[in-house]
Amino acid sequence: MESIPAVSVPRRFAQLYRDRLEALGVLNQRFRLQKRPDGTVALPVLPHCVPQLELLLRVPGGDSAACSLTYLQDAVLSKKASVKSSSETLAEALQELLESQGQRWSEELRLDVPHSWQCHGDLALLGEGCFSWHVWETLGPMLWLTVARELGVKRLARIGRVNSDGLRTPRVTMLLGEDSWVTHVDNGIRFEFDVIKCMFSSGNISEKLRIASFDCSGETVVDLYAGIGYFTLPYLVHSGAAHVHACEWNPHAVEALRRNLQLNRVSERCTVHQGDNRQVQLRDVADRVNLGLIPSSEEGWPVACRLLKQATGGVLHVHQNVSSPPRGTGSDSRSRESRQVTGAELGAEGEETRHSEREAWTNWAKGAAHSIAALLAENHGSPWTTKILHIECVKSYAPHIHHLVLDLECRPC
Repeated sequence: MESIPAVSVPRRFAQLYRDRLEALGVLNQRFRLQKRPDGTVALPVLPHCVPQLELLLRVPGGDSAACSLTYLQDAVLSKKASVKSSSETLAEALQELLESQGQRWSEELRLDVPHSWQCHGDLALLGEGCFSWHVWETLGPMLWLTVARELGVKRLARIGRVNSDGLRTPRVTMLLGEDSWVTHVDNGIRFEFDVIKCMFSSGNISEKLRIASFDCSGETVVDLYAGIGYFTLPYLVHSGAAHVHACEWNPHAVEALRRNLQLNRVSERCTVHQGDNRQVQLRDVADRVNLGLIPSSEEGWPVACRLLKQATGGVLHVHQNVSSPPRGTGSDSRSRESRQVTGAELGAEGEETRHSEREAWTNWAKGAAHSIAALLAENHGSPWTTKILHIECVKSYAPHIHHLVLDLECRPC
């Protein structure tokens, strides 16, 4: 093993300097710290920080003069790093397979092995950024049989970018096996769908669980973007909605939706409306409307306003990808990578970022509430009030972009 840079510190200061290095993100957590016979402790650090160690070790209450740079020739992997991941196990099996066929293994090939995948029953869905090197093709069927064995599945498929056909049809290729219908169970709800024709958004599990916690007894719910039933089914199975109108224009998703309603024995409480939800002949029926479309559900706002019960109103669950401004780029706001920062500054940066995000979310929610109030007044011919009940962050969609859900109460004045 190559030598690993470390900071040798007096034992009484070990925790102080460990916390300091960890806060700065330069503690090498792949390796264990080492207690040494001379009364010092060696704290492994990342190689790139070595030139700045003198500055990094200036800690109030510490003794940087007693600290020194050393190199560990016998560094021991941490408990977490010593446990092989599924990806590492897969890479080892593929290396053995390639070398048995007279091919040469390389770091580039290791990076070309998938590090994550989705499992749906006995099918694993791989991402598009893997197995791109030509050498994999020389293995023929043995490649996919080996991958399936290591992942504990019988079928394999690979997903590419989503088609720009308005239906969000995935570009999926079957690699092993022919039947592309799969089963996925979330929170006691069974979903079946064709991976070649429909997408499954596993990142929305927190919102599905939140919906499952609602009490919708006696309510009529409209799900404007039902898909295969991501949110429709939690409303029916767990929330106790009296009836759900599920709108979806992708015929493949509608096929899966009808199948899933039958599988979960709730089809008698759901009406499926296939086609453009702007053309749905419903009005004045909903206690609650779900607008589960990203990056924006704004096109559905006028429809949702028309659907709410005119006499009592109801609640809209408005999905949106909301951007928050990154920290400034002036001299006082340079990135951590380009300047020295104290632990206190790191905490302040994190708090400032969170505050900036919350402010952006609140501003978006207020703007949406104002726009929807105007749409309601226009639609119903009289003033309505809107009230922000809750803003839920479902997930981080991209840097500085979050998938949010606004729970908005709408009532006639």
